[in-house]
Amino acid sequence: MNILWLQSGGCGGCTMSLLCAEDPNVIDLLDGAGLEFLWHPSISEATGAEVRRILDAVITGAQKLDILCVEGSILRGPNGTGRYHMMAGTGRSMMEWVRELAPLASHVIAVGTCAAYGGVSSAGENLTDAVGLQYDGGHAGGLFPAKWRTKSGLPVINVAGCPTHPDWVTETLLLLKAGELSPADLDGYARPRFYADNLVHHACPKNEFYEYKASAEHLCEMGCMMEHLGCIGTQAVGDCNIRGWNGTGSCTRAGYPCINCTAPEFEEPGHGFTETPKFAGIPVGLPSDMPKAWFMALASLSKAATPKRLAENATADRITIPPTLRKPKP
Repeated sequence: MNILWLQSGGCGGCTMSLLCAEDPNVIDLLDGAGLEFLWHPSISEATGAEVRRILDAVITGAQKLDILCVEGSILRGPNGTGRYHMMAGTGRSMMEWVRELAPLASHVIAVGTCAAYGGVSSAGENLTDAVGLQYDGGHAGGLFPAKWRTKSGLPVINVAGCPTHPDWVTETLLLLKAGELSPADLDGYARPRFYADNLVHHACPKNEFYEYKASAEHLCEMGCMMEHLGCIGTQAVGDCNIRGWNGTGSCTRAGYPCINCTAPEFEEPGHGFTETPKFAGIPVGLPSDMPKAWFMALASLSKAATPKRLAENATADRITIPPTLRKPKP
């Protein structure tokens, strides 16, 4: 199967993340699976007239297109012309190219939250009229209408993340190659469920602090960041703390709160990313699968039972009180 990769309105960070794929690297992985790039603007050698010939061959039907990957949002402005983003050397907007190429592909992947939902590119007043391929923020219907489907019968597959984990992209490609990705394998926002059925909270190294509601008060402290520092890992989908980035990393492992970058409209939470909005001292955003009354009751009990070790370590930047092991009875 072949892949045509286009970069639209964004920073190119998802490609940078993809290049961090390890054991094997992305080139060896795709090659071993029988996947090859027709063209990728950052990886391929072809440029200029060579690329135009590839695109023309796809449009005329001389070259079959299996997978179209689009990274970055589609800029529809000004006034619906798409001319805020022209594809160099073609005289046509990227919006026009994607509209013409997508119906020819067996599968279409939106790589990253910008391509999926508009993302950071659509933040603020959105003067460029940036949208996702099949979503405008959290609303179905972007460049393509909500009911649009590819030749395979699938909607646009939204491999959301800012940036995406390299494994999310490669695993999606491998599943398509194996014919193992069906509509049932996508969640309500068309994200692959192999990572979207997990919460960022799962396997977070701060979970012991979370269980006792032992909270950090400033960045780089060891405690849970939900209560004061804006972490919404209990509501955000992603297996970031299970598979790790670059082998071991994640936002929360690095001491920064989860900002829910796999979700539509994460870029405009209405408050600072490191602030927790509260009502009467209670965080507004609570775990997505727990009734609020239960959470409040559990939180009160947990705080009352917090061991001194966790309470003091929570507001420190390193372990100040290690666990005390009980000596076995003689």
